[in-house]
Amino acid sequence: MNNRRHFLGAAALLSLPVFAQPRPLRVGWVYAMANAPVVVADQKRFFAEEGLQVEVKQFGDGPVLEQAMAAGEVDVAYVGAPPVYQWFSRGLDARILAKVNYGQAAVIASQASGIRSVAELRGKRLASVAKGSGMDVLLRGIVLPEHARLDPEKDLSIQSMPVGNMNAALDRNMADAAFTWEPFVSQALLRGSSRLVLDVNAVLPSYPWYVIAASAPALKERGPDLVKLLRAHRRAIAFLQGNAAEADKLIAQAFKLETVQAADGRTVAAEAIVQEARKRLGWADKLEARDLQFIQRLMDRSQELGFTARPLKVEQVVDLGLWQKSAA
Repeated sequence: MNNRRHFLGAAALLSLPVFAQPRPLRVGWVYAMANAPVVVADQKRFFAEEGLQVEVKQFGDGPVLEQAMAAGEVDVAYVGAPPVYQWFSRGLDARILAKVNYGQAAVIASQASGIRSVAELRGKRLASVAKGSGMDVLLRGIVLPEHARLDPEKDLSIQSMPVGNMNAALDRNMADAAFTWEPFVSQALLRGSSRLVLDVNAVLPSYPWYVIAASAPALKERGPDLVKLLRAHRRAIAFLQGNAAEADKLIAQAFKLETVQAADGRTVAAEAIVQEARKRLGWADKLEARDLQFIQRLMDRSQELGFTARPLKVEQVVDLGLWQKSAA
């Protein structure tokens, strides 16, 4: 009798429905200092404290990350706005949910070049990233024509190379100037090998760059988790703003920053690179009306440059509903 009871009890347990744990939210991010909030949220356990399991993976650039999202390998991306709307124009159904940062880009020139303004790039060699990338849209569509009256196709030579190679290209006279971002700008300036020609954030104050985007399946199936992610994101930004010394140390470690040897022989600490970078970039999560206007400008320039095949409106790719829930 006892054996029969045990058998019936085991059979009853086997007949109960099994509720599988939801898989972790897969979060991809472009490896750039401006995306520090995702690093902070992960390492300070803000994601976990919001009740969210995540798998965080870094990518070398936005197009590769968007390709991973198109393949269903990533649910959420910390990525530049241009890759999101460019892939949207090709059929990837994704939406921008929130802002990550403002600022980061700059034109620097080697001390030997004598270049002190963007207009002086005429006839010079400018190192930049791949044509058609988000930074390239900013360079060709706004920085050169609007702030120097330069035609990017005729007035200078734009040389495509990885951002990590640009400072060496300046040192070796392979380029006269570079359109680059943090921490590479600060590393060059602190070494004394280059000068700041244009801080883009100075001429386009608080312009948005990296954003949080989610795929259509994630929006449909993981809405509550996305709200948790946005709350953790906001906490990470508050940490970056309110705990600068600890945050700078965390960023220096996460991005493997090394000390810099200045021209006068001083050794500059890795945290000082982050402190210098803060002069040109900051973090915020709310997409303001002016941010949406700037993204629309980028969309318009992308079409004019032939990087997108059809006109787009910012309302097509931005959805602030989940951000509003996270802020409630």
